[in-house]
Amino acid sequence: MPVRTLEIRANLEIAYADVYTPEAIAALEALAPLDAERKALMKVRIERRAARARNQRRIDFLDPQATIARTKIKVQDARAGNFIGAEIPKDLQRQWIQGTGPAAKPNAPVENSIRNVAYALLSGADGWMFDGEDALGQISTMSLDNQRNLKLAIQRDPVFLHVAEQVASEMNKWAQGFFGRPTISDWKKQLNFTTKIFRARGLHLDDRHVRHTGGASFSASIVDATLYVVNNQRRLRDAGSSVVLYLPKIQNAEEAALWNDILSALEQHLGLADGTIKVYVLVEQVEACFQLMEIRAALGKHFVGFNTGRWDYINSVSDAMAWQREFINPNIDAITMTYGYMRVYEDRVRRACNTPALLAGRASAGAPGGAPSLARPANGCALWQGGMEPNIPVGTEAGVTSAMKRASAGAEREQREGASGKWVAHWKMVHIVRPVWEKAGQDNQAGREFPPLTYTPADADGLFLHEPAPRTVRGARDLLSVALQYGNAFLVGLQAAALKPADYFGNDDVLYLMEDMATGEIRLSILWEWLHKNAAFTADDALVGVKTGDRFSPELCKRLLAEEYAKLLSASNRDVHDASKKTTLPIAREIVEAYVMDAVKLPWYVDLLNINLENHDLTDAKRRTRLLAEAFRKDGTRITENLDFGK
Repeated sequence: MPVRTLEIRANLEIAYADVYTPEAIAALEALAPLDAERKALMKVRIERRAARARNQRRIDFLDPQATIARTKIKVQDARAGNFIGAEIPKDLQRQWIQGTGPAAKPNAPVENSIRNVAYALLSGADGWMFDGEDALGQISTMSLDNQRNLKLAIQRDPVFLHVAEQVASEMNKWAQGFFGRPTISDWKKQLNFTTKIFRARGLHLDDRHVRHTGGASFSASIVDATLYVVNNQRRLRDAGSSVVLYLPKIQNAEEAALWNDILSALEQHLGLADGTIKVYVLVEQVEACFQLMEIRAALGKHFVGFNTGRWDYINSVSDAMAWQREFINPNIDAITMTYGYMRVYEDRVRRACNTPALLAGRASAGAPGGAPSLARPANGCALWQGGMEPNIPVGTEAGVTSAMKRASAGAEREQREGASGKWVAHWKMVHIVRPVWEKAGQDNQAGREFPPLTYTPADADGLFLHEPAPRTVRGARDLLSVALQYGNAFLVGLQAAALKPADYFGNDDVLYLMEDMATGEIRLSILWEWLHKNAAFTADDALVGVKTGDRFSPELCKRLLAEEYAKLLSASNRDVHDASKKTTLPIAREIVEAYVMDAVKLPWYVDLLNINLENHDLTDAKRRTRLLAEAFRKDGTRITENLDFGK
């Protein structure tokens, strides 16, 4: 029997034997050597970030004559589409609406937790991204509950079918009241409609339950992808479904190439053809926007499309420009998809998707010696999945009507711009937004022509383009309130949470928005910018005595933080769980203050949250937070392992 190189925490290998199957463990062991390469790339990522600040140089495009790291593909060939890509599988060709959310709930029995999967698969969405990352809580065994629930649902286990029948009835009751008609006619048939997609955690994260023998941390990305694919690929393929992943937080083509190696190694271990696993890439990092075609090329036969998010991308822009004092974002609600650098970002993704590549099955046709032919089939393009619609249609009639009009208008804009479909964060939004694409009628818009990508200094400037917009005390309050609420939600296991600023609690004309980890990341990044770059307000605020042109000072930041925190302490249980007000909420405040006040900008809010999971002791939270910040200040070390692994 081969010697194990990985260990699994406590008794979880027994308690989750249906997830940690012998086949899954064997695959994890086979892929374990790739973890050292991941760690090396993450070290380089932090060094690259530090060098930008030290040299005060922005991100730029790659040398067209260079070779993409970890590949044999020239940058200029990638940009021209001279690489082997993938045909879009049948069940991904029409993805008008994709829903997103976790497949599990915190501290819930299977019958309750698995309801998340039932809502998703009965929603009428063309695809559902079951989240293992930003929207999935990480307390206790949630990452394993997530995997278990997906396996039960994909296998049509009786437990899942019983829950699905109940959920279908509840969903139809809501739809009858909202639309005047049911949305599910045959619940068993409806379960087969939605393409299952899984988002693994990013390369920058470590798993909480698996580590190398000897104590070194292990990749959450490898764990997530391996458990999902090994446990579900056969059943999915037998049903005629694709095996599809979303890959988050990729910063450049070298990281995409590592992902490609991970996926190819997994396919080889399982005896699957290269390219069996299909992936979308979330363009959440501004550096990735400088290497879009290179990322497509590095993922080769696995790649099917890009997605344009919002919060994570704004956060990455803020982080990439932390060193430049003149780069200061406005109020977060001003940074829409049509704002300055966001507009340029979306345009580059659209054009990258519509650059045709060679198709895997046809690349060598007519080419001597099997060399790739330069003739490109018209469908050698990629999919572009539009951004997130975070609204939930719950509130007053006036509030819901207004919000749904905005949601539909946003979907119409993306459809006009060329998106193949859109994301929604709640199942109730599917049939509200879906008619936009039904009216257009096209499966996707991969055949539309757009100008080719260019790589000029003006293109680079555009990716950091600022436009005049408000920066107000009200904006600062909103940033602080939601950052505090999100940190608290994360620490109680709700990484997907319905949130709004505290001043709107009790006002049902203002809808809650379904938010995840990214909402916390960007809010703290903007607050850090405002404080450490001496941001000027663009409007008076009589309540705190601020005049136009006054600066966001440490004293004002602390005052607003105390006031917003007090509002959360006095909020109802509906908005802030009473049980959290003396446990996780004070820790969330400590983390927010530590991040924003530190002169050294930490790369991830999630690091501070992860290091405090399962901890309700404020004194210990201060110690852990200080430990993490000091380690990063010293030499750029990120503490990412589970400090409580042995407990």
